[in-house]
Amino acid sequence: MTGFEIEKLLSVGADAVESVLSEYAAGDDEKFGVIYEAVRYSLLGGGKRLRPFIVLQFALLAAAESGADPERAYMAALPYASALEMIHTYSLIHDDLPCMDNDDLRRGKPTSHIKFGEANALLAGDALLTRSFGVAVSNAYASPETNCLAAALLSECAGMGGMIGGQVLDLIGESEHFDMETLERLQSLKTGELIRCAALLGCYAGGASEKMCEAAEKYAMGIGRAFQVIDDILDATGDEKLLGKPIGSDRESGKTTFLTFMTIDEARAYAAKLTEDAKTAVESFCGSEILCALADYLLTRKK
Repeated sequence: MTGFEIEKLLSVGADAVESVLSEYAAGDDEKFGVIYEAVRYSLLGGGKRLRPFIVLQFALLAAAESGADPERAYMAALPYASALEMIHTYSLIHDDLPCMDNDDLRRGKPTSHIKFGEANALLAGDALLTRSFGVAVSNAYASPETNCLAAALLSECAGMGGMIGGQVLDLIGESEHFDMETLERLQSLKTGELIRCAALLGCYAGGASEKMCEAAEKYAMGIGRAFQVIDDILDATGDEKLLGKPIGSDRESGKTTFLTFMTIDEARAYAAKLTEDAKTAVESFCGSEILCALADYLLTRKK
């Protein structure tokens, strides 16, 4: 499967998720309508919708394994994918704030705090995080028990032992130099946990076996770390117009990255090994071709 074909599939998946997200983000109020506007500005602001795509693909893969109705599995995956994208978007809004990364651009547009002010950006992120759990537990296409599992997983992966913990380590890394082991832990938490969450949410939606859930976690670990390695490379060598955000920010802030320990060529080789590990984890399952092609696509991305 070519990179162009993966891009087309990503686009189709993104459109499906965008439509559902638009419904979840609907609403207004004459007194505080700005918060609805701020939420929609960031939530519907484009992007690859990578994490939702992983949810949807693992749901279809799990349905093929379990014998579940693929259409129902897909419909069950959409609310979980939407909830996860809300959490991801909230994290980006907060990451961009002056107290964090202090970025002015996100996806080629002014960041939320530049557009709406720091307080409204903070509240927009809070609103998305809060809404995400309501979306997950009210999923009409999954059982109440599965919805509870999904909400617990979202909380685990986005919380102090997951993404938040990784962000704290990331902040510490601005003034302290980490060893490689600590850096790998940081990135497994900050970037990897939401990708692990995506893979497992898809498994839940499709009724996956324990064997597939274990494979999904290995896949997510591989592409999650590879994704961050490529991010570090792009921050040093990428095209600002393609990325839609400034480059060189890691170096300017003194952060420890994979390029602290590796040359660019070594980092690319490391990312390639992680990608192969990810593909190996799922390639025995019938229908895994799209996930394997996605891993290859992410390895060679330019943005």
